[in-house]
Amino acid sequence: MRKKIWLPLAAFLSLSGAVSAQQPAASPAASIIPQPVRLMAGTGSFVVTPATKIYVDPKNGELRRIGETLSQDIRRTSGVQLQVVATPSNPDAGSIRLTLRPALDTLSTEGYMLSVQPTQVVLAASNAQGVFRGLQTIRQLLPVQRGAAVRLPAVEVIDKPRYQWRGMHLDVSRHFFGVEFVKKYIDYLALHKLNTFHWHLTDDQGWRIEIKKYPRLTSVGGWRDGTLIGHYTDQPHQFDNVRYGGFYTQEQIREVVRYAQERYITVVPEIEMPGHAVAALAGYPELSCTGGPFKVEGLWGVFDDIFCAGNEQTFTFLQDVLTEVMPLFPGKIVHIGGDEAPKTRWHNCPKCQARMKAEGLKDEHELQSYFVQRMEKFVNSKGKSIIGWDEILEGGLAPNAAVMSWRGQEGGTTAARQKHNVVMTPGSHSYFDHYQGLPELEPLAFGGYLPLSKVYTFEPTPKELTPAEQQYILGGQANIWTEYIPTEQQVEYMAFPRMSALAEALWTPARQRNWPDFQQRMQQQYRRYEAWGGNYARSAFNVRPQLTLDPARRTTTVTLQMDAAGPQIRYTSDGSEPTAASMAYTQPFTVPNSAVIKAASFEEGKMTGKVTTRELLMHQAFARPVTLLNEANKSYKGMGPLTLVDGQKGSTNHADGQWLGFYGSDLVATLDLQKPTEINTVTSTFLRAVGSGIQLPTSVEVAVSEDGRTFQTVYSAPVSVQTAPAKPSVSEVRADVKKTKSRYVRVTARNAQAPGAARPDTWLFVDEIVVQ
Repeated sequence: MRKKIWLPLAAFLSLSGAVSAQQPAASPAASIIPQPVRLMAGTGSFVVTPATKIYVDPKNGELRRIGETLSQDIRRTSGVQLQVVATPSNPDAGSIRLTLRPALDTLSTEGYMLSVQPTQVVLAASNAQGVFRGLQTIRQLLPVQRGAAVRLPAVEVIDKPRYQWRGMHLDVSRHFFGVEFVKKYIDYLALHKLNTFHWHLTDDQGWRIEIKKYPRLTSVGGWRDGTLIGHYTDQPHQFDNVRYGGFYTQEQIREVVRYAQERYITVVPEIEMPGHAVAALAGYPELSCTGGPFKVEGLWGVFDDIFCAGNEQTFTFLQDVLTEVMPLFPGKIVHIGGDEAPKTRWHNCPKCQARMKAEGLKDEHELQSYFVQRMEKFVNSKGKSIIGWDEILEGGLAPNAAVMSWRGQEGGTTAARQKHNVVMTPGSHSYFDHYQGLPELEPLAFGGYLPLSKVYTFEPTPKELTPAEQQYILGGQANIWTEYIPTEQQVEYMAFPRMSALAEALWTPARQRNWPDFQQRMQQQYRRYEAWGGNYARSAFNVRPQLTLDPARRTTTVTLQMDAAGPQIRYTSDGSEPTAASMAYTQPFTVPNSAVIKAASFEEGKMTGKVTTRELLMHQAFARPVTLLNEANKSYKGMGPLTLVDGQKGSTNHADGQWLGFYGSDLVATLDLQKPTEINTVTSTFLRAVGSGIQLPTSVEVAVSEDGRTFQTVYSAPVSVQTAPAKPSVSEVRADVKKTKSRYVRVTARNAQAPGAARPDTWLFVDEIVVQ
């Protein structure tokens, strides 16, 4: 039997910042997410019996409540109901002890120590919040299956979080979710040791919180007459014409906040201003620059009508709203939005222009800064602080405001250098409304691509900050915007398993994060999702093909990856469906010819994910040098000019990495076939997505040359544009050149940019140029 070990605090402090992969590995049964700072596997296990008692410190209602929660967890697992008993002394062997030890304050308010020995379990922290975080670790040591005997593997854990702000956001404005689901969502946060719930309560598509002084905010602003069908980029926009809405009463808000407090989660309300205000303006149009009328939006996007900054009544209204909102939320932070506020109305509004003149503001950006700073002073007067999206930096940051950086990390970096607190939530790593697998295999989503593995690489603290500046990075969070998430089940689908990767990124020291180890621990976590009844995405079990071009050898190397551990990848290269008997993938392989690669994962003879397909097309220009007259936009440049001849065609997702995007400029690409070659056709591939401003070219020209200097045009024709397709579509322009012999081929595609336009306004997206 191994003696119980509590490391001295001095020893912990020397280890907590430097624990690395050399620490003793936990037993397979101790699959904890997020990974603790220090976890050592012991020998044997603690067996729970009907005689086991849960002891808590006397006269401590919080510990008793946590103990009762643990008792209920064990009852659900095994059917055994444990008694919770208050005792001032060390309990006998065979017990579970939850206790406070003030000396452990060096572990922070959320740190804890857990010792599981065959004779006893002790969970200690300096306060009840730390004990509750430790409870989540015990929960993960419990058997997943119902009706099982409870055996907790022997472990020693010393743990504390890396960041103080570890959050999840939920947008209830685009789609509304009732109180019971919001509580369930909070439970999910607690299970992942997250501590902040960002509740997005108001937007153009719905006002979701009762304000007694302004009842039309919910009676009018809480309901819309229809909702967009399909994606915003689908043209023309269509609506279901079904009345939709809902809101929370103030008593329901209090109920949710109390529920969160019991789980040591802070609820941060978001009341949008000055933009995303159409739902409010529908009820109170006098707060706008134009006077309306307005209706609650059924369309997603950004709208010109925002709160009028020149109207004194606007500030009275917003102060009244916050006067009712702030007492409902005991946390110190109020989110005031501040993002995506077009200045169109302010620019043409006499009241706003008069305000700018009176306040000595040079432009509308400074007017927004004035707006935010004025609201901040009011919030500060009530003993609270504001946080806003990184647009609040524009025109000057309010003196005490914190910044939530979503447009990358640049805004957060700037704010930290100005000594403002920052929460990082960049779209690249933390927008859970983005696809987590190949779009053709996923439910409709906003766009983008954010697989589990990328979430795991989320690093909230920019390396370019000095140690002093890094102290202003409070942490990070992930956001679930619900334009394309209408149901509770889909919220869960978009949250899981990515919430687990987020939790580890925000809790575990950076040097201890280990992706292969996390993949292994996730195998148990998937079983927990099922036990929780959560609708988790299995996108991690889908194979992700990566085709890497070798221009020198004119070959392509295929790498097959997936984010789940365990199953075996099997594949075919002839277009047939893979089965459990297909070729097993063991290492990257080279494809010398055209191929249709299909792959899937299998476990015990059964397919665990969906089949993914990638086509590789070899042709005369494949992997040949390409020169561009105009550079592609930096956001859409694929792997560079060779993207046009890598044998892979882009999908209808313009952000899939296979398209070159030209903003307001033409494509002029010269392909060097490296020797005189007979060619018959030159086929260019273009994307059309009218809703995203992506148009087909107005014309395509093909010219050939022997020396690369003097070109002869062999094809020139306008591109026929039919009625805009409802959804993004891929089009090909084929030029028949009838056995032309040439070394160089130049393809010119004219952007549909309006003649004489003062600035770029049209995208041209082009992919594979096939020469045969």
